[in-house]
Amino acid sequence: MQEMFEKLPEKFHVTNVQAATIWTNPQAPRPADEAGISNPTDIANWVNSLTYEQSLALCDDNLVQSQTLYGEPVVVLEESEAWAQMIAPFQASKKDPRGYPGYIPSSQLTPVTKKEWLQQKYSVVTTADAWLEDTDKSKIMQLSYLTILPYTGENGTHVHVQTPSGRKQIVKEKTAIVSDGASFSSGSGTDIVTAVLPFIGLDYFWGGMSSFGYDCSGLAYAAHKANGYWIARDAGDQAAAGKEIAIDAIEPGDLLFFAYQEGKGRIHHVGIYQGEGNMLHSPQTGKGVEITSLQGTVYEKELCVARRYWR
Repeated sequence: MQEMFEKLPEKFHVTNVQAATIWTNPQAPRPADEAGISNPTDIANWVNSLTYEQSLALCDDNLVQSQTLYGEPVVVLEESEAWAQMIAPFQASKKDPRGYPGYIPSSQLTPVTKKEWLQQKYSVVTTADAWLEDTDKSKIMQLSYLTILPYTGENGTHVHVQTPSGRKQIVKEKTAIVSDGASFSSGSGTDIVTAVLPFIGLDYFWGGMSSFGYDCSGLAYAAHKANGYWIARDAGDQAAAGKEIAIDAIEPGDLLFFAYQEGKGRIHHVGIYQGEGNMLHSPQTGKGVEITSLQGTVYEKELCVARRYWR
């Protein structure tokens, strides 16, 4: 992780809301999306207020690409008063070698310098959510799992963090400290599976990269990020890297990829192998994260490749 921060330009932006959605273009948001493009955002309310048809359209109408979490670096390429054309350098993508591209409302980004954001220690949210608090313990913002912020100290109950709006704090039991320039400790395949278990039942959300809602590849990305592996953002890119594993040799924590035309067409889905013929995945709009058996299902017919990123 330290290496990723060091590669950032001297000046960049960071996300200043719970989760900033990366839109395909500035015209993509609809009136129903106001809670997701405002500042402050209310991501939980936005996700839960959309009808099935409105949620499905995020994908079918190519409205949304991805999301960045609070404090996540963004490199702005061009900016107008309302929108920033940007890339997310921590989300690898074949769409742009510099990072995942798209548009974020300018109000959801804050300019910073590498000097103020590059630290020896970072605080990472390790629970499904955690409240960002002011120094008087008043609640400011509900943060997502795996939100990363520069660590500036702690007391008996709270970790102090640098944020886009100054020094704030998070309850200590909700965080872990990544220190000495190291990334998250490298987890096993079983650890990757374990990272997903708390989110069983969480509604699928297209483009979702937060614990307010994941899509299939967002869930795979988060499970690996939690264990020290920074993989590509999208399923097709995830399937093109890592170590290829024979289907009859898969182990818990391996990623399973599924393609149209009974495995011969375009890759459209990814799941995490749990073991004993089961996988964990975020299936589609209208469903939640689940454990499902492969045997006798459409997934068994469409399974085309397995990849391993854990060591």
